[in-house]
Amino acid sequence: MTLRSLILVLICGLYACQTAKKEGGSNVSPELVQQSIKKIDVHAHFKYSRDYLLDFFKKWNMQAVLVDVSIADSAGVNRSWNEYLAHSGTQPDLYFLCTSLIGVDIDATDFAEKEIERLKNEIEAGALMVKVWKNFGMVTKDASGEFIQIDDVRLQPIWEFLKDRNIPVMAHIGEPIQAWRPLNDKNNPHYGYYSEHPEYHAFQHPEIPSYETIINARDRWIENNPELKILGAHLGSMSHDVEMVAQRLDRFPNMYVEPAARFGDLVGQDSEKVKAFFIEYQDRILFGTDYGNSVVQDGKSPNELKNEVHALEKDYDRLWRYVSTTDSIYERGQENVGLKLPEKVLHKFYYRNAIDFLGLEAD
Repeated sequence: MTLRSLILVLICGLYACQTAKKEGGSNVSPELVQQSIKKIDVHAHFKYSRDYLLDFFKKWNMQAVLVDVSIADSAGVNRSWNEYLAHSGTQPDLYFLCTSLIGVDIDATDFAEKEIERLKNEIEAGALMVKVWKNFGMVTKDASGEFIQIDDVRLQPIWEFLKDRNIPVMAHIGEPIQAWRPLNDKNNPHYGYYSEHPEYHAFQHPEIPSYETIINARDRWIENNPELKILGAHLGSMSHDVEMVAQRLDRFPNMYVEPAARFGDLVGQDSEKVKAFFIEYQDRILFGTDYGNSVVQDGKSPNELKNEVHALEKDYDRLWRYVSTTDSIYERGQENVGLKLPEKVLHKFYYRNAIDFLGLEAD
């Protein structure tokens, strides 16, 4: 155990003791605590409406940020912005919007100008945040054939625009470090994803820059834009090691993180160490899941919709039990005990931090 780990664990133990004394050994049930804490899933992909979603979100006392993604293929740039915009309009009290940015056509002299105009319109339509993702560093190339890194100077006018508007950036830059390793362990929390999406399994694509190259470019970008609020999606692609995340949070005051689709990586680490991380950085970690849908409701049978909401209930419940209890948790091939975070920390993680980060008013 490193010195940082020891210090974090000691902090965690001290905090837990103080909280227990303060609460007088409260025996409030986890179910009542779960219902009382408001929640914002800051990283959701509910592309299409569902009849069950209104009741589901009310039951969970939850809202969600619908996050657009820009994907480039041979046909051009595919987005889901219009679908998310339409869906959010059906229940504007439940949903917030996040638009996206991709580097296609970055060599054009008017690239930044056009992207700023588009973002301006989508911000006026309701977008509270802009997502950039692993196209930067791993997929999209410029006219010279070089992979475009997130710290490319041609993107800087866009960051200046967002800073002026106080619009945060959700940054999914890079992939878990396992993407650069052989896919020979079925217990790897990312085995399923890279089996189904070999195009992102960098180990099979030596032309993709190294993990270190991409993360270093991401770090330079954050360092060069200290006034830009940045949310490191998926724990900043450092989910295999909370100490690595902690180092960046210490280094960059404008950086925050969320653990969407990386809870398996957390479960695979020492629970006391992860708990100490959550307590130490309780003002900088937001709740996110990556849950959503990609098919219109009419494309599902009644039985499929029933199974869909049942699975969604189990998914949100499993994550809740991981952070709020000491239950045995199984997530993406990893098994461990839950963190049982103090109620104050759960409130920040699930709600308060998102409110502050997005500049919203709390209910």
